[in-house]
Amino acid sequence: MEVLEKTWDLSSFRNPALPLSLRDLIAISLTTVCVAKHGGVFNCFCLPGHGWNASMYHHHDPCYHLYPDSCNCIIFHRPNTAYCQLQPPAPGNLSLNSALPSPGSTLTLTVLLSHTATQLSWYLQSVREQTLVALQSGTQVAFSTTRDRAVLTITNVSQDWAGQYVCRFVSRGFLWELHQLVEVPLQADDVLRPPRQLSVSCNASSGFQLRCCFPRTTLNYTASWSSQSLPGTAFLSRTSETECLTLVVPSCPENDTKYTCKLESPGLDLVSIPISVSIIQDGDTTCPQDSLGGDWKVTKAGYVAQIPCPLNRMGMVERHCGAKGNWGPISSSCTDVRLVALFHRAQLLLAGQGEPRRKVPLLIAHLRKEVAAVSSPSDLLALLGTVKILAQVVTRDHIELNRKALEDFLMATNDLLELDPNTIWVPAQAQVPSVSSAILQSVESLGQSLCSSDHPFYLTLPNVQLQTQLLGPMTPEDYSVSFTHTPIRAKIPHHALAQLAWETGRVSITSTVLNKLGHILPMNYGQGLSDLLYTTPDLVLSNSIKDGNQTVTKVEIIMDFVGTEGTPTCVFWDHNLFQGAGAWSKEGCEARVGDTSSTTQCICLHLTSFSVLMSRHSVPDNPTLTLLSQVGLGASILSLLLCLGVYRVVWRAVVQNKISYFRHVALLNVVLCLLAADTFFLGTSLLPVGPHSPLCLAAAFFPHFFYLAAFFWMLAQALVLAHQLLFVFHQLSKHYVLPIMFLLGYLCPLVFAGTTLGLYLPEGQYLREDACWLDGKGGAIYTFVGPVIVIVGVNWLVLAMAVVKLLRPSLSEGPQIEKRQALVGVIKALFILMPIFGLTWVLGLATLMDGGNEIPHYLFTVLNTSQGIFILLFGCLMDKKVQEALLKHFCCIVPAVSTVSLQATNGMNDLESSK
Repeated sequence: MEVLEKTWDLSSFRNPALPLSLRDLIAISLTTVCVAKHGGVFNCFCLPGHGWNASMYHHHDPCYHLYPDSCNCIIFHRPNTAYCQLQPPAPGNLSLNSALPSPGSTLTLTVLLSHTATQLSWYLQSVREQTLVALQSGTQVAFSTTRDRAVLTITNVSQDWAGQYVCRFVSRGFLWELHQLVEVPLQADDVLRPPRQLSVSCNASSGFQLRCCFPRTTLNYTASWSSQSLPGTAFLSRTSETECLTLVVPSCPENDTKYTCKLESPGLDLVSIPISVSIIQDGDTTCPQDSLGGDWKVTKAGYVAQIPCPLNRMGMVERHCGAKGNWGPISSSCTDVRLVALFHRAQLLLAGQGEPRRKVPLLIAHLRKEVAAVSSPSDLLALLGTVKILAQVVTRDHIELNRKALEDFLMATNDLLELDPNTIWVPAQAQVPSVSSAILQSVESLGQSLCSSDHPFYLTLPNVQLQTQLLGPMTPEDYSVSFTHTPIRAKIPHHALAQLAWETGRVSITSTVLNKLGHILPMNYGQGLSDLLYTTPDLVLSNSIKDGNQTVTKVEIIMDFVGTEGTPTCVFWDHNLFQGAGAWSKEGCEARVGDTSSTTQCICLHLTSFSVLMSRHSVPDNPTLTLLSQVGLGASILSLLLCLGVYRVVWRAVVQNKISYFRHVALLNVVLCLLAADTFFLGTSLLPVGPHSPLCLAAAFFPHFFYLAAFFWMLAQALVLAHQLLFVFHQLSKHYVLPIMFLLGYLCPLVFAGTTLGLYLPEGQYLREDACWLDGKGGAIYTFVGPVIVIVGVNWLVLAMAVVKLLRPSLSEGPQIEKRQALVGVIKALFILMPIFGLTWVLGLATLMDGGNEIPHYLFTVLNTSQGIFILLFGCLMDKKVQEALLKHFCCIVPAVSTVSLQATNGMNDLESSK
């Protein structure tokens, strides 16, 4: 110890007066190196083969941040005689499942232990970050540890997971560190892509340049350019992170040429990036040079021009050159590089790189600063992607935020809600429909994550107000909260609070009011709300209760919304509807009149984000309409059945010629189709309503088919009428006309109904959520309304043509008296076919356009349920031949034979009878 406590240099050992304690010294080996720092601090680390005893780490701080390559460094705050000890053989070895894992594969690192190990942890010093990062369980990282084995598994590896892996653990009294280098080959997505196609005008330029950049890795890649023509001259430029190979083509090739940037490394797959260069020849149609939104060069028609994003932004700006040489709109994917970097850091944190409890507050602080950089929909999507990931990490790891972190997040949210909805929010939502729902969900998650020691907490911003409280099980009063600048009050009754578990003895309640968010959320409505038109809600109130790490969702809450007008409906935002885009739902909420006429009180049995929808127009929902519809459908069904009975009696008497035969065949099929459709429609009141009910699905499909079939049979009847008006002396054959009528009457509506079912059912837009009928919000209802309008238009055109034809007859068309009688028949047909030809369903379309006026609903119900009665009276009983046949059948009276038989429903002469 005398020797060790002194300072010895080489000359001391050459001195003849060597101390007796060193006479037998043969050799000296150093074990410890200490570096003196300011303030009497020493950083001491061990030389190879030596290490600190584990107890030393327990009493001193490590200096990994100063010497990340050495795990044997500790900090002494004063001179110390402690030294590193000789280490025994390593109690384990680290192995890799693949020497060179391919991108997208699974990486597995395994430590086989020969002795018991404790405090085992994994780290990564990545190629891109150059810092030692702790690995945690995440979406890509998983751990498995047994007595003699520790396994690290990483899925979907990429360049982010290339680098030096470190496994640290304590065993046999020492801290051990095992290293393994992992290299991952490059892939095409790692290359900073140049424009994928380029138009070059050789008249304007003698040559051009192409550039290909890729990140620097530990693997030895060689970059080169190749093409069908002479490659030109290439030169390489390097930065600390990337390498770029630029190809200079001195002269234009004669024809369009494909250039390829190739990255090659021995034993690795070739990475190639193709670029198509289109040569503009004389006479080619081109878009001229333009400076709108960038420097757009002359581009060949039919091609897409691309230019790089401005400085400090990533992506491409594209513009299509039309076939006629006209520039199209500009499409930009440019995103601020700081927002991209922030989003990437959040992604890695979610995947498993980094310590969430330390990194989440840091990322939130950066988040608040970067909101000012949002100037495009792409920027907003990147920033909101970061917010969504941070909320997921906080929820997954049960992280408690301090007051400063929560304040930073709420300030960032306040600034996000100030962004222009039309130029930023709406385009972003068009790309990602769930983007606004995600920000609301993030506010709900992060708002309730305040650590217990920082309660109570109050923050008032223009667009965000938050209040939190801690309650105990013995709290005698109700929980109530009101906001200074917002006409909203909320209360949770004491009896509801008493039903909580109170597992930790205290619960935190958080209430947040968000302004302007209602204008950003998509106007989606859940079950029972789809047929209403609403004003956009101004405010959204979010409430949450947290008991330890458990979030309470089922509890009664009473809210007062002041300043409501119209017909208020209490709703909450359901994040699960509309494939994750979210929608307003009223399930579990009830609206009552508050203290004043302009106050709506909402009582809900669960916690989430609430608001009030104020209906401008509402579909009338009263017993009178329901009773009128049921009675009318019943009368219509009885009339159609009676019509079938009449046809059973008089059929042979009324189809004595072809024109009458075709007319009555069409009318009989109309009766059958309407009878089936009305029966299904009447039966829907007895079926369970919902998009997932098979019976409800059938009750919507078959009326859709049969109502369409009725219209197509009307169209068939009108086409026969038009044929006889245009071709008076042409005889129709039953063998040709009947198959065509049946194909038109049943195959066409089947195609429409089946196509509608196949297109809209998988998208969840086939059925209404409150009735067994086609969805009025999507395009399903228009596959019914569209054909109806077209058929009605064609039928009116045929009737108009009939009137004109009979008012201006030619000499060959028969005596004038017959034309007058036919004109009377056409006028009768006009009144007969008016309800049948679809005025009813045109009026039904009017009810979709304006849900607030009750008159169209009553008229539609009356006319729709009276179609069977109209057909019985005007299409059947008022026909002279039917009357004659009925009189002959029941009274045995044979009427006088008429020389002229009027076709009342088709409005033309029976030419065969008159002749």
